Amino acid sequence: MSIVQEAPARSAAPPNDAPRLVVERLNVGFAAGGEIRRVVRDVSFELGAGRCVAIVGESGSGKSVTARTLVGLTGAGAVIDAAALRLGELDLSAQSPSDWRGIRGRRIGFIQQDALVSLDPLRKIGKEIGEALRLHGWRDRAARRQKVVDLLASVDVPDPELRAEQRPHELSGGLHQRALIASAIALDPEIIIADEPTTALDVTVQAQVLALLADMKRRGASIVLISHDLSVVAHLADEILVMRGGEVVEQGAAERVLGEPQHPYTQSLIDAVPGGHTRGERLAPQAEDAPRLVLHRAEHAERDRATGPVLRAERLFKSFIAADGTPTHAVDDVSFELHPGETLGIVGESGSGKSTTARIALALETADSGEVQLLGQPWLSVPEPRRRRLRSRISVVYQDPLSSFDPRWSTERILLDAIPAGDGLGRAAREARARELLARVALPEEVLRRSPLRLSGGQRQRIAIARALAPSPDVIVLDEAVSALDVSVQAQILDLLVELQDEYGLSYLFISHDLGVIHHMSDRVLVMKRGRVVEAGDSEQIFRSPRHPYTRELVSSLPSLDDIPTPTTGEPR
Repeated sequence: MSIVQEAPARSAAPPNDAPRLVVERLNVGFAAGGEIRRVVRDVSFELGAGRCVAIVGESGSGKSVTARTLVGLTGAGAVIDAAALRLGELDLSAQSPSDWRGIRGRRIGFIQQDALVSLDPLRKIGKEIGEALRLHGWRDRAARRQKVVDLLASVDVPDPELRAEQRPHELSGGLHQRALIASAIALDPEIIIADEPTTALDVTVQAQVLALLADMKRRGASIVLISHDLSVVAHLADEILVMRGGEVVEQGAAERVLGEPQHPYTQSLIDAVPGGHTRGERLAPQAEDAPRLVLHRAEHAERDRATGPVLRAERLFKSFIAADGTPTHAVDDVSFELHPGETLGIVGESGSGKSTTARIALALETADSGEVQLLGQPWLSVPEPRRRRLRSRISVVYQDPLSSFDPRWSTERILLDAIPAGDGLGRAAREARARELLARVALPEEVLRRSPLRLSGGQRQRIAIARALAPSPDVIVLDEAVSALDVSVQAQILDLLVELQDEYGLSYLFISHDLGVIHHMSDRVLVMKRGRVVEAGDSEQIFRSPRHPYTRELVSSLPSLDDIPTPTTGEPR
């Protein structure tokens, strides 16, 4: 299915005029300890009018360093050399910091990665966007004010006059991103560099942002799109560069790279994109002698359904009072059952109530009314001392594991703290249990002595999973547990979760805005909107034959590689 309703926004053929941007054998390093640490090696591409080059790769691949170098923001201590680095006839490698201030915004627009922290929280949106106009001396204040309103309208921001007077905290994530785009295109630059412009956005908002970029491209903009997700760039890019370890491992026309990948790493990125077609299969590459992943989740659910649900929610309600005094119904008459060995996915946009529902299920949030039963026993309506006896039977893995760890603690102390004190284990037995947990999530024993601050995102999430396993729970709540991970690391974590579920018969309440992840993982799905469950059912029914208009909108917005024609047949993949 397509990210937009129409055909992919690619130019039929490269324009005949000279390229706007020429990058030839770009190398970037940073001075450290008297040596140069090279992080980008021999990157080359050209970009013409109405074209898009996508640079794809994992964190640390060098893609964002490449993007920031193209706008003169590589950073302190950077050492840059290139055979050619030109914007039209302008040699970008010869520009001083003051020269770059005249180029950024006027000739090259830059859409930064994290919209939520890229806007000044103390400034009104209109002031933020108008700053680029003011710095480049664009007309007078009244003209700039009107220009800002026109820019917001051009990126489909509703009520642009009102939004221009609001501060970032008053805007949704999607409106944040649109405001950043408006700022980047304020002076109609020749080149737009978009660094992960859809990361952490809901699928419908992601589709809107990509459709907006596609429309700008059709009107002649040249775009450099940075992403770790091939399915996101599939419907926008004319050319794709796949980077790993600072080098381009594959490069070519989008149809060729996606339809007939030549490098194993490119193929692994394509294989790692989760969805309905990957259910029951590994996402991450596997050693030839490793045991094949066998999934029995549906069999578990059918076999154990007769034993009753491990978690049951009945008519949950939860309201919050907004700043203006009006009530917001975060959870509105939500009911569900989670059975042994089953994964129940809860999907919806930001503000749909899915995370509040998860917190109520964990008894970390009180409900205004309704009840939750854990293992057939009252869970919400009993005092906390009675809940403590069941606390070990339900665990949680959060989106950002680092913020859920004590920064002063080592990995070993984090795991030891999670092993129930009532197990009667001595120090040596508890340490052995910590080593066993670490091994079960495929981390070496040396990690026990390290601080999570010194580990990668994927390693931290494995520790969070090990911590969740420590009390031997029946239920694990996963709240956006893979949404901040690169697609290949995400694949490894999803494979691990399936293995653990198969081995221990775990039940997962899986919260995500990523429909591909939900389709890959879930046996049944709840679709939430504005606090209510608008549709519930078997995963295949929800994704293949959605009944509710909102569900159909979500599913139609799901990015996919399936509609990209292969270069040899011209047919969809």
